[in-house]
Amino acid sequence: MNAFSFLISTVFDLYLMVVVLRIWLQLARADFYNPFSQFIVKATHPIVGPMRRVLPSFGSFDTASFVLAISVVVLKFVILSLMAGAAINVPSLLLISLVSVIKEAGVLLFWMLILRAILSWVSQGGNPIEMVMGQLTEPLLAPIRRILPPMGGLDLSLLVMMIILNFLNILLAQYVPFWASV
Repeated sequence: MNAFSFLISTVFDLYLMVVVLRIWLQLARADFYNPFSQFIVKATHPIVGPMRRVLPSFGSFDTASFVLAISVVVLKFVILSLMAGAAINVPSLLLISLVSVIKEAGVLLFWMLILRAILSWVSQGGNPIEMVMGQLTEPLLAPIRRILPPMGGLDLSLLVMMIILNFLNILLAQYVPFWASV
């Protein structure tokens, strides 16, 4: 991978994370007045706003943001393919894009869990980013906490969720085309 491919991949992947976070914030009904949430909205609104006039939401699922996420990945792979001089296969490109968005959501959840664990050791609470991370991850951790018995102040639900995410990543790499390569 040359330097320009790395740069293009990094920029598109970072923006994809922001778009996935926007989808996730709306699904979790997180606080949109939080400074971190405001950053996510302001970074995506110039594109999502006009798209919403054409693509309505289904309940709390923001269709416009999802189409933007798919479009970001498609554009990334088209640019990288053109740079490499490779042919572009549209049906497989759409499948790769969908797989890439789903995998990015899992990677984002994994890193958010790690950050939440680290912040629980050093933070005194009240941090806006920590509050949003709690709103986003708590719906996934609460069922695990109900199953696990209390461990003397240790919250093992984060560890269990990380193990589940790694298991799913390894399982999907075996059975889903393109999973390991995106």
